[in-house]
Amino acid sequence: MTVIQLDAHADMRPEYEGSPYSHACVMARVKEMGPFLQVGIRSMSAEEREHIDTDRIFYADKIYESNNWMFDLLNKLTKNVYITFDLDVLDPSIMPSTGTPEPGGMLWYQVIDFLRTINQKTNVVGFDIVELCPNRHNKAPDFLAAKLLYQMLTYKFINHVE
Repeated sequence: MTVIQLDAHADMRPEYEGSPYSHACVMARVKEMGPFLQVGIRSMSAEEREHIDTDRIFYADKIYESNNWMFDLLNKLTKNVYITFDLDVLDPSIMPSTGTPEPGGMLWYQVIDFLRTINQKTNVVGFDIVELCPNRHNKAPDFLAAKLLYQMLTYKFINHVE
C-alpha cells in the first residue's frame, strides 16, 4: 500500500519535542513502514530536508502550473492507496482555518482533479482529513472541508451505486 500525503509540511522529523510520534514525525514513521508520496509540500526544517526522498516528493511550486506531475506520481503507486489530507495543503485564500497556514498551496479544482484521478487509477483503501481549525467568523472553510469529504467519498463509491 502506498500512502499519499497532501500537506504543506513534510512531517519528516525523526522526533519532535522528545517524541518520535509527534504530528511533525508522522511521515518519518510511514517511511519506515512502506512506500509513500508527498504532495504540495512547501515548508520543512533543515533537519527534515536530510530525510526527504527527492523522487517521492512533489513540491507545491513544481505542481502549480500543470498536471504533468500526476503522471510521474501515478507511476510510483501501488495498487492500494491510503490518502492523508492535511487541509493546510490548500492555499490559505480558500482554507485559512488551519493551525499552520502556508502561502502558495493547491487550489480546489487542482485537488479535486488529483483525487478523482487517484480514485480512477488505484484502489483507495482509506483516507483521513486533518487540521481544520474552525473560525466562528468564517464558516466557508468548514463547508470546504465537508465538501472535500463528500467528494472523496463520492470518488471512492461512485461505481458502486446501483
